[in-house]
Amino acid sequence: MHLSRYLKIYPAKNRPDHFLLYSTLRLSAVILSGAVLDHARNGTLPDALRDKLAHLGMLVPDPVGEREQVRGMLDRVNAKSRRFTAMVVLNLDCNLNCGYCYEAEFRDGRYMRDATADLLVEYLLREQITRGFDVELSFYGGEPLMSLDLIRRISLPLKEQAERHGVDYRFSVVTNGTLLNRRCAEELAALGLKGAKFTLDGPRHIHNIERPYASGAGSFDAIVDNIAAIWDLVPIQLGGNFRRENYLHFPRLLDQLVERGITGGMIQSVLFTPVTPKAGCSERSSGCANPSAPWLVDAQLYLREEILKRGFATSKPKVSACIVELENNLLVSCEGEFYKCPALMGWDGFSIGNLTDGIKDYRESHAVGNWQVDSCLECAYLPLCFGGCRFMNLLQDKTVGEVDCRRDYFDAALQLIVEQDLSRAGNPGTARTAPSPRAIPSPAPSGAPASAAC
Repeated sequence: MHLSRYLKIYPAKNRPDHFLLYSTLRLSAVILSGAVLDHARNGTLPDALRDKLAHLGMLVPDPVGEREQVRGMLDRVNAKSRRFTAMVVLNLDCNLNCGYCYEAEFRDGRYMRDATADLLVEYLLREQITRGFDVELSFYGGEPLMSLDLIRRISLPLKEQAERHGVDYRFSVVTNGTLLNRRCAEELAALGLKGAKFTLDGPRHIHNIERPYASGAGSFDAIVDNIAAIWDLVPIQLGGNFRRENYLHFPRLLDQLVERGITGGMIQSVLFTPVTPKAGCSERSSGCANPSAPWLVDAQLYLREEILKRGFATSKPKVSACIVELENNLLVSCEGEFYKCPALMGWDGFSIGNLTDGIKDYRESHAVGNWQVDSCLECAYLPLCFGGCRFMNLLQDKTVGEVDCRRDYFDAALQLIVEQDLSRAGNPGTARTAPSPRAIPSPAPSGAPASAAC
């Protein structure tokens, strides 16, 4: 057996001569003594310890085979997927006037036409639901809740036909949060609403500057009131966009939520990301906005710690890839154009079809599989990024085909993120693929039973 190539080894915090092993492929963690780690490297572990580390994905029988397995992982995911996911842009209008608005260059008050919505329903029925695929939509804008009539027009027939064909239809909304009150949430829940992403850009005094109503009035209290009113009906993800000059104030937002009676158990997750020139995949909590500038690494680690400290959940490292790599994911614009990612909407050359003509081959234009090169396949971080984000390449004046390498970011942040999660785990003597590691001592002398110490 050999150590996995998708494994990071760090000195264990406050444990002299012990090491923290973290599998980026299995997302498992374990603490080993230096002696056990040497035995693992030399292939001289007792059977029980060897089998345990193999179960956690840290030992593999064939490093070449493991590399090929990872090379084909996304192909297998695409082949097995029975869920079609799409973001649907209902309008390019909004009742807020955010200073950094991601869609400002092309926000012109446009709305999806009824005929386009009907084409979308026909497309999803023909290409997905009648073929046995579950359908999950994310209504997006602008502000999607300014198009309630379209949500009804799309969701009613899809929900009815999904039930008829024995598949699932559900949707979420990416909303500024001002319009999703209790009455609205109850209506939408009956249509299939299964989640909402709200945005609060810091505590009240900062948010009201960053995200005022078009009239100039602050929107903070209306959003918080709506969270308090609907959390038991709809799982809520809370996002926020920070700047270098204000991120230190963001923990006060969480304190204000707690003061309002909104505690960690009422919010599914909290994720703060930096303001970027256009909306990226952070809208889907994929972590695209993770550049490696030192201040950003410091900011994200600080905010993550403050979120956890206050009892809220946040994102964890996960096996993930840019959504251009996932076949059953796309975005539908107001006009019925297809894109692979919300960040690419409006960029010349990145439409991949439309509701009338269907999807065209986008593998070359979007550099699908750009990570299938030795430098990526040999990298321990590959399962966490699979080549990174095409949009980030465009922001940095790179070609789409280049790899958006995250090595610097993970070198700076991953150990600290894993340690943050371990410090809040349950019983530290339980081995599992959640963040609690198992401490495994040196192998017992020959002839004596080997055991794991809790």
